[in-house]
Amino acid sequence: MAFINGANFGNWLVLEKWMSPQTFAQSDSTDEFYLPQTLSDDAYRNRIAQHRAEYISERDFVLLKGMGINSVRIPVPYFIFGDRPPFIGCTTELDNALNWAAHYGMTVLIDLHTAPLGQNGFDNGGIQGVCQWSQHPEEVEFVLTVLERLAQRYGQHPALYGIEILNEPITENMWKVMDLQKRYPARDPALGAASKPNTLEFLREFYLQAYARMRPHLPQGKKIVFHDGFELMAWQDFMCDQTKFPDVVLDTHQYLMMAEMTGVEQKLETYLSYLQQQLMPQYREVCSKHEVICGEWCLFNSLACGYDTKGGQSILNGVVAAADTPRMSEDERREIYRELCRAQMAIWQLGAGHYYWNYKILFDTVSTNTWQGWDSWDLGRCAAFGWFVGPDAK
Repeated sequence: MAFINGANFGNWLVLEKWMSPQTFAQSDSTDEFYLPQTLSDDAYRNRIAQHRAEYISERDFVLLKGMGINSVRIPVPYFIFGDRPPFIGCTTELDNALNWAAHYGMTVLIDLHTAPLGQNGFDNGGIQGVCQWSQHPEEVEFVLTVLERLAQRYGQHPALYGIEILNEPITENMWKVMDLQKRYPARDPALGAASKPNTLEFLREFYLQAYARMRPHLPQGKKIVFHDGFELMAWQDFMCDQTKFPDVVLDTHQYLMMAEMTGVEQKLETYLSYLQQQLMPQYREVCSKHEVICGEWCLFNSLACGYDTKGGQSILNGVVAAADTPRMSEDERREIYRELCRAQMAIWQLGAGHYYWNYKILFDTVSTNTWQGWDSWDLGRCAAFGWFVGPDAK
């Protein structure tokens, strides 16, 4: 199978307010769960329909093909089949995406991105500050049925690369590093108070159950992907036997802002040292046991922003650098991004491929100071500005 040069379709079928703030206009909701509760039914339905129709279309596949992208990872919600009102299903949009991908010679990784009552407490988990899903056996079973139905519906599609069991289920270490309940306060304090991280033991059992439910519906070569729960080195003895567990892929998400949160200094040389001396050896070791993809990464870092983003936390309240923060020259930023892109791409080359987060972002980096430096999350901008390069590019 060809090496994956991929992009994520984040914020299309699973909303993230920071990526297109206008989608949440006239609502005080910070996440998708509360959006229909803060709009009228007609306003909610019209807004979702308009957003989905405009955010991704056939033309985006044409553009991505021209950028050298050969695969897309598409986050989908647990209500994709329209059976969790008031939320609106989205199989039609996903059907179209797979058909477009097939036409343009691309593949699709379907990524179940949310779970009822939250699997991580992030804003991208559907309900901010709440992580209770694994505490409710009936909801765990519901997610298994969603995965089984996805495998049944899309397993035979020629564009399908695979299905990811669940995006970023948080475990204890990342819960503490993120200081999650402070970083992502719950709208309902009671739901937040009952939240806690998933255990690795739970995830291992859940992944085995999901594999057993999905595998009978997926032909040989179609992948079942599991996320590392932010513990890259914890899976060395898990589902490694390809005779017993064929077509299993490990997904890890690696962001420089996470490295900043763990104390990596905001300098180019320390970023590069972290990537080359710490992450690369770990990645190489894991690749010796598993087929591995980096399902999410990007060029974003505080150095190129020109101020300390506190590990990306400035995104939460929309307030970043002071108005008088000097902007780094475009040449300086370009060289930082190109160096970091080369270093990260050299790591992903050790595995089966990568998916950049994200294909597009819809905020204004020119008219306001709010998003200074955040344009590097947008792959289209990175390609247009010459920031995105291969590992051997000069």
